[in-house]
Parts: sequence; C-alpha cells; structure tokens
Amino acid sequence: MAKRTFSTIILWTLVLGCIGVFGPRGGVWLVTVISVLTLREFYQMLKRMGLDPFDRLGLTFGALITFAPALPLYWPDLDQHVTVLVTPANLLALAVVVFALRILGEREPQNRVETLAWTVFGLVYVPFMLQFIVQILLLGHPQANTGLVLAIWLVAVSKGCDMGALLTGLAIGRHKMAPVISPKKTWEGFAGGLLFSAAVGAAIAHAWAASLPAAFTPVVAALAALPIAALAAVSDLVESIIKRRADTKDSGATIPGIGGVFDLSDSLILAAPVGYLLFSLL
Repeated sequence: MAKRTFSTIILWTLVLGCIGVFGPRGGVWLVTVISVLTLREFYQMLKRMGLDPFDRLGLTFGALITFAPALPLYWPDLDQHVTVLVTPANLLALAVVVFALRILGEREPQNRVETLAWTVFGLVYVPFMLQFIVQILLLGHPQANTGLVLAIWLVAVSKGCDMGALLTGLAIGRHKMAPVISPKKTWEGFAGGLLFSAAVGAAIAHAWAASLPAAFTPVVAALAALPIAALAAVSDLVESIIKRRADTKDSGATIPGIGGVFDLSDSLILAAPVGYLLFSLL
C-alpha cells in the first residue's frame, strides 16, 4: 500500500508538472507514450498466451493512431485534406489492410486468424480508445485550457474510483463483486469508488470553474463522474480477464506498487470515449 501511494504521488506530480510546463502539447505526448507502452504490454501478454502478434508494426500504428487528432495543434497550417485523411479511424483501417496482407505469407497456418484478430483488437482496445483523451485535450478554448482541465478531470475521476474502491474495500468490503475475475473486488468497494469519484469530480469542477463550460457545475460534474467511474471499474475487470488468460498477476513491473503501465491506464480505456461524448455535448 505504501509503495502504491508513493508511486501515485510521483505519477501525479510528473503528469501535472509536464502539462503545467507544456500545456496540451505535453498532455498529447503523455497520452501517446502511455498508449504505446500499454499496447506493448498487451502484446507481451498475448505472447504469454502462445500467440504471435505483429507487435513492432502494431506499436507504430498505435503511436500514429493516438497522436493523429493532435496534428492541427502542432501544424495549424497543415493542408485540410491531410488532416481529413490522417484520422485515427483511417489509420486503423490502413492497419487492418497491412496486417491482412502480412498474414498471407507469415505466421503458421494454424494461428494466422488469431494473429490478425488479436493484433487488430489491440489497436482498437488501446490506442484507438485512448486517442479520445487527445481529442478531449483539444476541446474548448485553448487560452482557457478547457480541454486540459477536462482531461485532468477524466483521469482523476477514473483513477479516483480505483483509490476509493481500494480504501473502502479494505475497510468494509464483504460481498465479492466478481470472484472469478478479480477476487479482491467487492460491491462495497465499488460503491465507495463511485462516491469518491463523484467527490473528486465536483471538487475539480469547483476549483477550475473558470476554465470549464458554464453548464459543468460541481453538481453536474459529480453526476457525470458516476458513469465514468463505473466504466473505469469495468475496464479494470476486462484487464483482469486478459491477465488471467495470460496467467500473470500484473501486466508488467514498471511502476512499484501498481505493476505495469497497462495496470495504470486500464481504467481510462472505456472511460475515454464516453468522456469525450459527454464533454462534446457541453
């Protein structure tokens, strides 16, 4: 627990320090790096399952898919036709074409279908989903850092559910939530995670009200945090399913007390697109 707390403090210090100095540009690079490292660990777990994904090319496409929405931020004078063509969806489609061509002459006949399916699923599940955080960074008024605050809100609410669930589960957890998938998770912990996320969401909305849409009041932020936190918990369970299939406790050992980068980013994967849709309505 001490290692986890220490790592959490260090990570938040690095994240806030990076975006405090570099703004949305720093946020884009952070998300891209996290996306690539998460996909790398995902492909490593596939190899433990006996599969053989196209990991190197997959990581290249993963970086491009995550970074693509930020092209106008770095190159505002870029031809509009280029920005329309180089989108996450188009890059994902191109990746499917490339991988489909590769399996015609690579991998053993008995696992070609699995290689194609799992390589592409990795791109969909990790970088394509996480690129919505990059899109969130671009929302609103740049001078007010609206997108940056919304991205921080999403990450804080998603990770807050983890922390709240852990603390509540340790204190009063009794009823198992998903004993086969993740034996330590309880319904009491889940409820505590939701409440903690709602409190975090309301606090951020109050503290940075000047940067946020007028409709995003603390009450609205608290209510919006509930489905985001719930999806964060589901994301964590999905990663647990993958880890169990790979017969591994953690996706890696990069972060003391937490595990791998996938163990850090898992709760953001399902929350990111829903958060983007929610913020777009505002």
